Amino acid sequence: MSFVDTLRQWDDGVTCADKQDFSEALRILLAIPEPNSKICFNIGCLHLLNQNLDDAEKAFDCSIRKDEHLAVAFFQRGITFYKKMRYEESIGDFQRAFKTLRGNNLIDYKALGLRYILYACEVLHNMALAEAQLGNWEKAEQNLRKALDYKTDAKLSVIEKAQQAVLKEKLFKLVEFPSKMMFKPNKHYVAELEKKDYLGKAKVVASVNPQDDFSGFAPLQPQVEDGPLSPREPEVLRALEGEPHTVLFEFVPETCDELAVKPGNMVFVLQKGADNWAYVIFNGRTGLVPYNYLEPDGTLRQTQQSVVLIINASLIIRFPFKSKVPDSLYIVKVHFTFTFAVSIPRESSYEVLIRKISKKVKLPSDNISLSLDSSGQRAIDANTDMETVWSQVRAGRITLWCKEKKETHKVALHSYQSANPEDLNFKEGDEITVLARINQDWLEGRCNGSTGIFPASFVK
Repeated sequence: MSFVDTLRQWDDGVTCADKQDFSEALRILLAIPEPNSKICFNIGCLHLLNQNLDDAEKAFDCSIRKDEHLAVAFFQRGITFYKKMRYEESIGDFQRAFKTLRGNNLIDYKALGLRYILYACEVLHNMALAEAQLGNWEKAEQNLRKALDYKTDAKLSVIEKAQQAVLKEKLFKLVEFPSKMMFKPNKHYVAELEKKDYLGKAKVVASVNPQDDFSGFAPLQPQVEDGPLSPREPEVLRALEGEPHTVLFEFVPETCDELAVKPGNMVFVLQKGADNWAYVIFNGRTGLVPYNYLEPDGTLRQTQQSVVLIINASLIIRFPFKSKVPDSLYIVKVHFTFTFAVSIPRESSYEVLIRKISKKVKLPSDNISLSLDSSGQRAIDANTDMETVWSQVRAGRITLWCKEKKETHKVALHSYQSANPEDLNFKEGDEITVLARINQDWLEGRCNGSTGIFPASFVK
């Protein structure tokens, strides 16, 4: 099922749930072949509403398997175990939910499409109740005392009532998630479900190629003989290496890796992944766009002299083109998590090469490794004789493989404390294991048993 079809079906299921038609909502969501963690969570909530505890458990299992950081899914599965009187497993899930909160008082899921706030004190409240069910009254009291450290004014009375009940060794009420609430798909995606065509399809109406058909406009004049014969910018060369596509729907990025485009834009697809995302170049910028939002464009005409594209007779794009690589440059094609190309001066040093590639992949040069083959056995580093590397160049081009080095270690220059649940808190001098680079300014790492993101400038 395509991204757009999944999105449409997800939205239909949530709409039915909003109308209290829960059986139809469940039928629609169950029909999605490869549901994401949020859809699985919705399915679990609907099963829980119908008291289908076994099916609810399986759905929450699936949600957690697809997103092990989704605290609310651990919370819901903990409630499911509690209702199945599997109290020890319930306690385990409440502990995992609390750990995923990473010391924060709450997580507000509004930004992820769920109008719900998960409070740490409520997680501890339910953990205490499960301990009470097992007769562990002392542990129940300890959890409730800990809950007071994370309380908010609105939740104080609930914790105090539970404490009074524990002192009398009596059970108290379970805090439940309102299962009628659903994760909703991104509103920007939903708004663009129907195809919009503001500019019409691109077509050549005038060209230096005399075989092109045109009408209504005078033909463009051929380029002057002393005009540029090679791209001024390497990005233009990369565009011509990609496949031209027309954008069908507006796409609003949600991460730094994604690219904003609008209907009618012309993009060049450099790589299409198996996950149905395409790595494209547009206006000199590169990024990810859902491939379902694009349509192959066969109207781009290419000659050895130039490429001319006119969209609705109002926008003209001309790319100088020459297939031969300039004598002063090498074109280095690099296989990473995506494939790209860079141009560097011929016979460059390792430092020049690694600096250019690290800038493209947005990783420090000491966090990546290069090789002449996909296995990594023919590694390239600061000790490599670059003459051996450049001897592999053919027609001015060479292909390299690039990999990110995992789990590099950094030391905190300053303490970092944040209320955001996704952030990693640490103190000056702490050692941090870097798991990934989010962008130029942020890293993801692990410290003192917690995982999260933090400013790159805070570590060395």
